[in-house]
Amino acid sequence: MRLPALRQFALSLPHTTVVKQWGECLVFKVAGKMFLIIALDAEVIDGVVFKCTPEEFDDLVDIDGIAQAPYCAKRHWVRVGDLAALPAAELERRIRRSYDLVVAKLTKKLRVELGL
Repeated sequence: MRLPALRQFALSLPHTTVVKQWGECLVFKVAGKMFLIIALDAEVIDGVVFKCTPEEFDDLVDIDGIAQAPYCAKRHWVRVGDLAALPAAELERRIRRSYDLVVAKLTKKLRVELGL
């Protein structure tokens, strides 16, 4: 999946914003909480980091090209270093799941305010 398509998909999720942080990383957030990190080397994707459940974590890290994300909560974030490890549709599904996990942790009041 190419950067423009991945960026467009992430930004299509309701109330998503993106900021450049930690050097060359695009960090996608909902209500100020991150759900996706795209590490870049110039304009080429160097890795994708997203949130998952501990159960999903075990299945994901068994796939070649996917590992625990450094500097993120253990067993809750994975890094896909080789985008060929997941088909494009599966990567989108996992990103959407990450978004949903983050939204679920927002306060009820904030979810209502955002219409989520």
